[in-house]
Amino acid sequence: MITSQDIKAAAKRMGADIVGIGSIDRWSTAPIQMDPKQIMPKAKSIIALGFRVLRGSLRGVEEGTYFSNYSAMGYGGITYLYMPMTVINLSKMIEDAGYEAVPMGHQSDWRAIDNSGYLRENYSRPVAPGKAAPDVMISMRIAGFLCGLGEIGYSKMLLTPEFGPRVRVGIIITELELEPDPIMEPGTLCNRCMACVRECPGGCIPADRTIKENVGGYELEWADVDMEKCDWVFQGGAECKEGEEGNFFPNSKSRAGKYKPSEISPFAQAPKHLYNSGKAICGAKGCTRACMISLEKRGVLKNKFENPFRTNKPWKVDWSKEAIEVDYKAPYEGLDSPNAKVKSKSDTD
Repeated sequence: MITSQDIKAAAKRMGADIVGIGSIDRWSTAPIQMDPKQIMPKAKSIIALGFRVLRGSLRGVEEGTYFSNYSAMGYGGITYLYMPMTVINLSKMIEDAGYEAVPMGHQSDWRAIDNSGYLRENYSRPVAPGKAAPDVMISMRIAGFLCGLGEIGYSKMLLTPEFGPRVRVGIIITELELEPDPIMEPGTLCNRCMACVRECPGGCIPADRTIKENVGGYELEWADVDMEKCDWVFQGGAECKEGEEGNFFPNSKSRAGKYKPSEISPFAQAPKHLYNSGKAICGAKGCTRACMISLEKRGVLKNKFENPFRTNKPWKVDWSKEAIEVDYKAPYEGLDSPNAKVKSKSDTD
């Protein structure tokens, strides 16, 4: 019989940083579109695996020089490459022991609900009475909370004792009954400092508007985040004012002419997707970086560093002024082309 300790040890060998387990009854109040028993009616346990977002993957955005690294290595690379392999391999171990396991690496683009939790209009329909509309989508952050990985902060982010908000979660729904972990008491990490509110570049996290939910018997409260606005703000867009016309999203018909580059974007137009993870130009400025800085200053995280994350005043891009010229020469021009040849010392003697 596989034990909870066996699961945790194997998950960490396979690449997870933190692991928690919740009994299925903790989802008894979940709405039908987020109910794991809609996926596996005989489920007994959910295993949540946390994967750290490296602090260094946020460095390039913080300095304003290397934006793709967070979207690739701190976002898409974890979500769509690294995490799924760990979740799948751990599920294999469970199924080899005779218990069915549903691996879930991240949100599905096929889900029936949108980013705000509402049903997509004219998208899908239940296959039978009493069933949810496909696809059901479990909230990974709520799963992290119910499996004991951390708490839900004011920003609606999962905060863990190890990494704060620097974590991505995958889960396994299984028929295997496992010993659950205790749920973290709300308020253990988040002290409502409101750093996330102050530093969100689009003001998407309101200080005066919240949502309250009963989750697993706990009364939780988080900001009523404007998810629709967040979708274009985090990509570096700003709404055009009256009389302005922008082309920040050149490939979007619905956004044509409505958006320009914001003060957090050095790019004239939204860059291409990386690993299908969007274009996180804002580098999670409020919900992750500001929160992390606050938690580190308070000394409450287990993942310690020799130096503080922020040492300079945050930068802003002023698109009303002429561009700053870069003093740059290309001594290695053509070096990355297929036919390029690197000269050795003997070549130049």
